[in-house]
Amino acid sequence: MRNYIVIGGSSGIGEQIVNVLEAEGSNVNATYHTQAAQDREHVKYISFDAITDTLDLDDLPSEIHGLAYCPGSINLKPFHRFKEEDFVNDFKLQVTGAIKVIQDLLPRLKASGDASLVLFSTVAVQQGFSFHSQVSISKGAIEGLTRALAAELAPTIRVNAIAPSLTDTKLAGRLLSTPEKKENQSKMNPLKKVGDPLDIAKTAQFLLSPNSSWITGQILHVDGGVSAIK
Repeated sequence: MRNYIVIGGSSGIGEQIVNVLEAEGSNVNATYHTQAAQDREHVKYISFDAITDTLDLDDLPSEIHGLAYCPGSINLKPFHRFKEEDFVNDFKLQVTGAIKVIQDLLPRLKASGDASLVLFSTVAVQQGFSFHSQVSISKGAIEGLTRALAAELAPTIRVNAIAPSLTDTKLAGRLLSTPEKKENQSKMNPLKKVGDPLDIAKTAQFLLSPNSSWITGQILHVDGGVSAIK
């Protein structure tokens, strides 16, 4: 049985990743911050703040086959209005937090012999959208980290990232809070819909599994075609 860690596994895409890994029969240790979740037979939740906490390793498996780091933010504002603390907090959540967790779990990931890391970027890094400078700075760093770690940790550990477009989660709630907003966002996508967290979770499941054993250093755009089709 494979052992997985999902950081930010109590809501949104992280919650769906936990669900699909549980359904395949894997053991999952997942974290929550503000939204607590109940343990299940193969799922154990622990409280964890990615900015301030150090991950407690005592109850985690000695061999870990995969890690998904899901915490993120969507702070959209004009460039002239964003302050240093805004950028720093986003960077701590999405980049520094990931680095600390990976460093802490690295010996256990190496011990499995065929581990996989999945990080999260956004379509906005390579597309360039107005008001997305703050988001793109952190996620751009994640893309650089993905490729650098893929090189450094090969062949024992594979490292990939998923870059979604707008996905229907609580995090994106204010952008999709009415049927009209959701319809308008759907019209801007080549497939005429916003993302479903389950679509992203199934991609993460594939990247975490041995089925993707010859894929590393990649940024997968799961975005309804918005990054490639006009």
